[in-house]
Amino acid sequence: MITVSNVSKGFGGKLLFESVNTSFGPGKRFGLTGPNGAGKTTFMKILIGDIEPDEGNVYRPKRLGILRQDHSLFDHMRVLDVVISGNARLWDAMQEKDRLFAKTDLTDEDGERLGELECVVSEEDGYTAEPDASVLLEGLGIEQSSHESPLSELKGGFKLRVLLAQALFGRPDALLLDEPTNHLDIESIAWLEEFLNAYNGVLVVISHDRHFLNSVCTHIADIDYQAIIQYPGTYDDMVRQKSQIRGQIEISNTKKLEKVKQLQDFVSRFAAGTRSTQAASRKKEIERLRPDEIKRSNIQRPYIRFEFERPSGKDVLEVNKLAGGYGSTTLFQGLHLTISRGEKVAIIGKNGAGKTTLVQTLLGEIPSLRGNIKWGHETNVGYFPQEHEHVIPPGFTIFEWMFEQKPEAGKEGVRSALGRMLFSGEDGDKPTATLSGGERVRGLMARLMLLKFNVLVFDEPTNHLDLEAISALRDGIESYQGTCFFVSHDRDLVETVANKILLVENGKVEVFSGGYAEYARSRKK
Repeated sequence: MITVSNVSKGFGGKLLFESVNTSFGPGKRFGLTGPNGAGKTTFMKILIGDIEPDEGNVYRPKRLGILRQDHSLFDHMRVLDVVISGNARLWDAMQEKDRLFAKTDLTDEDGERLGELECVVSEEDGYTAEPDASVLLEGLGIEQSSHESPLSELKGGFKLRVLLAQALFGRPDALLLDEPTNHLDIESIAWLEEFLNAYNGVLVVISHDRHFLNSVCTHIADIDYQAIIQYPGTYDDMVRQKSQIRGQIEISNTKKLEKVKQLQDFVSRFAAGTRSTQAASRKKEIERLRPDEIKRSNIQRPYIRFEFERPSGKDVLEVNKLAGGYGSTTLFQGLHLTISRGEKVAIIGKNGAGKTTLVQTLLGEIPSLRGNIKWGHETNVGYFPQEHEHVIPPGFTIFEWMFEQKPEAGKEGVRSALGRMLFSGEDGDKPTATLSGGERVRGLMARLMLLKFNVLVFDEPTNHLDLEAISALRDGIESYQGTCFFVSHDRDLVETVANKILLVENGKVEVFSGGYAEYARSRKK
């Protein structure tokens, strides 16, 4: 059980939450949700104990599984040891045993201590620690050949997978996970969902993956109105409940206002006459019927609608015998592909398989190793790169940068595109150098809407977006009449939108016609 008592926290003069009282019980799996900037990570750090609240207290179990984001603390350690260290009691006992055995002459006290440490190792299942850690690592896509290597030898995304295995190791009473699906491919996310659904402790997880939250969570703890409100069910259940509650209050207020108007008419007519006593009674009823205050929610949803000025030809892309990679490394070869106007193509596969390389090869950003690429008549391609920090340069406001992209759209057209992506009013004058990751992504989406391409290519577009923005992007791609390619690990986006799937795996690109369900059936066979 994790109990939060009267917790308040603010940053830079902004109050994130005030006098929060809530608890997270065992056997329940909570999604911690709220828009970017609402304070999710801050609240998670308070639960962990990394930062202190301005007021209040948190009571937590001793055995916590925590997803750490700083892998540099463990770079010198063997991968298996990083995972095993997630059980602090076991790890400390094993380390102390090694120190005692390294002594040249053991005392009687050392012998007694070794006996005590053996009991700790036995109680914590230390004799199966390495195979148990290996099972976790393999489930998260870390091959056995890497288990004995130092963590420093793994790439960044795989390092974070090792830290996730560290959090899951050792039967913690509570798991606190901030964005655990980052850097996981779809199959590893499915494995994690299965693992967490079998977990019996307290789970609190932050995620921008809607499908993941719907698959795992039994409850949602939503940060809004400077409070944390718990809803039973999945993320989609919470959205419905929240909308219904707000709608009920609005209907109730409308009825109250109608009644108040009738009572005020009565009071104004009879306040000074023979019916003044009744008028006084009506005044009291007016006070009682005061409408409930509806606080302004901090949830804002952008409006994403991609259009094009003229359509492409029917045949958008033709690829023959294509091989791609870099230097002497070939990541895929032998690709034959035909894409027609209006198709929505999801590109999936494990990290490092070559998804971004495939996209950049198709776009001509990097040269192909072999084969032919032919874009069709009148194709006009808009590209959202995974590494996009350089795309919006410093030295502008977001409005100035957008206006420079297409001056003929006029100030109103630029302001309209920015407003759809929540850069309304003064927000449009933010300096580009100060934009957060989420704001930068929203700015790039506004640019794609303004320039009206008939082919769109996205490489991991959901990174840095909150759930509302991801839902808006999904709706925008789904309603888009042009052709779209997107690299994504977001299964909700892939399942909802894609009608063709490219799987980059084992040095080739497999093409699956149909959506994710057809792909999954084909893979199962």
